[in-house]
Amino acid sequence: MKLTQPLKDVYCKEHQTALEAQRLAQEIAFAPMVFQVSRLMVKFGILEYLSNNHRGVTQRDIVEHTGLSQYAVQVLLEASLSIGTVKVNEDKYTISKAGWFLINDPMARANMNFNHDVNYLGLFHLEEALREGRPAGLKVFGEWDTIYEGLSSLPEEVQKSWFGFDHFYSDESFGEALKIVFDDKRKVRRLLDVGGNTGRWAMQCVGYNSEVEVTIMDLPQQLELMRRATAGKEGAERIHGYGCNLLDPSVKFPTPAYDAIWMSQFLDCFSEEEVTSICRRAAESMDEDSRLYIMETFWDRQRYETAAYCLTLTSIYFTALANGNSKMYHSDDMARCVNNAGLEVEEIIDNLGMGHSIMICKRRNG
Repeated sequence: MKLTQPLKDVYCKEHQTALEAQRLAQEIAFAPMVFQVSRLMVKFGILEYLSNNHRGVTQRDIVEHTGLSQYAVQVLLEASLSIGTVKVNEDKYTISKAGWFLINDPMARANMNFNHDVNYLGLFHLEEALREGRPAGLKVFGEWDTIYEGLSSLPEEVQKSWFGFDHFYSDESFGEALKIVFDDKRKVRRLLDVGGNTGRWAMQCVGYNSEVEVTIMDLPQQLELMRRATAGKEGAERIHGYGCNLLDPSVKFPTPAYDAIWMSQFLDCFSEEEVTSICRRAAESMDEDSRLYIMETFWDRQRYETAAYCLTLTSIYFTALANGNSKMYHSDDMARCVNNAGLEVEEIIDNLGMGHSIMICKRRNG
């Protein structure tokens, strides 16, 4: 298996002592408690209070600050000591480095909100999802085949966390991605944004290039969200919609050929068979000058192991809630799908934003 060196250093050798491994096993066993205690330490403002009082505060101080009962504060603090998010000296509590990251790292906040609001209840049905190949956990929200069909109908707080997670990981890469798509080698006047969601990338494109016309290819209900999100904004008149269900293999890509076809954090929403079908239909619509840009967070191409950790575990969301058959892909698996679809990988550009890569593909001759 191809991995970056930082990932090889962690994944290819055993680094833990027996005691460390035993501790990890218990952390796994108590993971739901660890998560909920830590989430509430953030929500109740306890970690923030500790962070603002470096010399430490007493349990009584925290009771007075939060308005929680002495019992509630005590069980949270004692659990947090074991978790490692707080420290104690005599009777005064302080925040640890891990606790500091929970309240200051935007990635930790986005991940925590996403896992609580979107995933937590549905993950109870993970075994069912794995055995049946369908998002069995999605039933906690509604009776849809995929989460994308019901996205516009999810509770407001769930939508907020879903889009917050999605936008956090994509938006950081948009500035660099625009320079790659709108380079001097190929003039992009017509761009097809496949799975464009609320039109954030499309708005970036029309703002960056005053001539480009963008068509968003997505589910009709997603296009309605996009129209609401872009209404009245400068350049919105150059953003168009093409409603369809890409899971239907008979759905063709619009023609004539677009200069660029853009798929950002999109193909990870589909199985390998579906990825190949989508890319094959994209290839059929392309000419020799067209390019397909696939932007994904390939877990094997990450600079830091923590990023790979987040990505491989995000795959479980796809299994339990999103669709039951997709994942965060290894780049070799994506390249194989692309090749089977009649395309070839021209170039892969790594380390954009929050660990994104752009796989640039062209139509294969012959």
